[in-house]
Amino acid sequence: MKNLKLKAIALQALIPIALITTLDTTAAVITFDENALDPDTFFSPQANTTFTSGGVSFDHSWNDTFNCCWGNFTYSNRSDTTTAGFTNDRSAITGDGAGAGQDNYGISFDLGASINFGGATVVSSAEFTNTTYAYLSMLNGDGFAKQFEAGDFFRLTINGLDQLGAVTNSVIFSLAEGTNIVNQWSLVNLTSLGTVYGLSFDYASSDVGGFGIN
Repeated sequence: MKNLKLKAIALQALIPIALITTLDTTAAVITFDENALDPDTFFSPQANTTFTSGGVSFDHSWNDTFNCCWGNFTYSNRSDTTTAGFTNDRSAITGDGAGAGQDNYGISFDLGASINFGGATVVSSAEFTNTTYAYLSMLNGDGFAKQFEAGDFFRLTINGLDQLGAVTNSVIFSLAEGTNIVNQWSLVNLTSLGTVYGLSFDYASSDVGGFGIN
């Protein structure tokens, strides 16, 4: 059984929300830094594929029907914290990864993104933040979403999965509560998930429309 520490995850729903920076285990450390990137770029194959870090595989999806739109996971080292809008959906609002000297971080975009560890794993903690797109959208509003005010929320649920992919336990982390919008890497204790075989990520928000979360 592996003991796992996710140092950084941030996820995106219909707007970019989350980023994975580091996954630290007794057997491996997942930092995404072993995946080479040119400066200020991201992994963006226009195809359904996978990539690995620290022995864990991450799915990257591409919509062949419309020849656009990535999903599930990618990784990035972009540092743009000022450009608003969906064209900047692969930058962390922190401008870098969670660890000292860490450049790359992972990003998830999609409802229902998940990770399969391939064996029994105990996840001790994770660090989360918003993408620049998500942060500025909630801070200022845009053509798709409202400016957040008192009573608004944007929450991430981290689910522990058993061998069959069923949810066994969950932890909720708020990426935004009212005007308090996360813009730093935030450590979340996940030991209450117990022994898991994977993780999945769900989102809830006060700002919803005909297609779900705005």
